[in-house]
Amino acid sequence: MSGAGDPAAVPVPALAAFLLVLVVQRVSELILSARNARRLLARGAREHGREHYPLLVLLHALFPLALVAEVLALHARPGRLAPLSLALWLAAQGLRYAAMRALGEHWNTRVLVLPGAPLVRRGPYRWLRHPNYLAVVIEFIAAPLMFGAWRTALAFSLANLLVLTVRIRCEERALAGTEAPHPDP
Repeated sequence: MSGAGDPAAVPVPALAAFLLVLVVQRVSELILSARNARRLLARGAREHGREHYPLLVLLHALFPLALVAEVLALHARPGRLAPLSLALWLAAQGLRYAAMRALGEHWNTRVLVLPGAPLVRRGPYRWLRHPNYLAVVIEFIAAPLMFGAWRTALAFSLANLLVLTVRIRCEERALAGTEAPHPDP
């Protein structure tokens, strides 16, 4: 009988499909981010938090490697709650794409602030201050748990919380005082 911890039950097709989706997403996002950065910098945007950016990149680059290692070497396997984890991961994708759409050309993997630009208050930003980061928090929990990789979920969630603490403080400082007045509705 195959199950959790059974090396014969390696979920290769599901893991490969997930990794393909993840890589396509991240590469597409880096391309979009670079395009948006060029446009914003040309309009006078300033970059903040350059020193912590490599940590963010490292975290996201190591994540799929850790997931694969846990599945292949430590024999993590999907459990009964894998469908719930998949649903949470899909919800996180919806939230992340809604945040990206709301930010438009201001969405970036870096902290780029255009002086005088108003804060975005549409889409999920009507209710959440940092919806994109919430989506990533959910992803780092749900994606590994789809495969039973609880160690990866725990380690990367904790590392992500540390990096996000630095990132959000940096972003809040960068945005403080840069907002243009909003016209009354």
